[in-house]
Amino acid sequence: MTTVGFLYPGYSAQDDYPRLERLIGSGVRLPLAHTDMGEDAHRVDALREMGAIHRLTEGLAELKRYDVQAVVWACTSASFIYGRQGAGQQAEELAQAAGVPASSTSFAFVHALEALGVRSVSVGATYPEDVAGYFVRFLEDSGIRVTQVSGRGIITAAEVGTLSREQVLDLAKANDHGDAEAVLLPDTALHTAAWLDDLEQAVGKPVLTANQVTVWEGLRLAGDTTARDGLGRLFRRGTPQHPSAR
Repeated sequence: MTTVGFLYPGYSAQDDYPRLERLIGSGVRLPLAHTDMGEDAHRVDALREMGAIHRLTEGLAELKRYDVQAVVWACTSASFIYGRQGAGQQAEELAQAAGVPASSTSFAFVHALEALGVRSVSVGATYPEDVAGYFVRFLEDSGIRVTQVSGRGIITAAEVGTLSREQVLDLAKANDHGDAEAVLLPDTALHTAAWLDDLEQAVGKPVLTANQVTVWEGLRLAGDTTARDGLGRLFRRGTPQHPSAR
């Protein structure tokens, strides 16, 4: 049994995780613990507080009951907001506290792009444009070229979690770019698990979503390399292992 634990801030699209567990099938458990968000706001100061290591480690006691083999901070904005170096320190401190390999959604995107051989992307962000800019810099510092980015300006994760299938598909299509090899939808508050193949069919290229890559990253860290259908091109390629979380 592969068991990966996730630390998820608040309540928005947390139901993507049991859905992904069902889609993956037997042999995998994906327990989730909720962390205290503080203020639900896609604003730089609020995100820095949301990702403070003491908030993350408070959720570890619940995950340790499951004997997890890896832990992932299931939040993009409250990891990339620290920059690549700061996000790396966040993951290192989380791994030390958990006693198992750890990562975050921001690094999950980078590793997923590496696995697919993708070097240029477009970004459909739900965040305000200034916050989306931090993600662009994180990607660029990781060697990824961003051909286009737009932010929808949604302040709260709660509102992002209400977006419908049609709105999510529109977000991906509106942010496709001819020079982009993949489209990224970076918010873990965004429901996408039920529509991963639909998203790729809509734009004709890989679409990487936050909760999708977060689960993929956890399986990678736990050593589960199984290829799986119904979860987008990323999962059909399996999860190649790398020596470190970053």
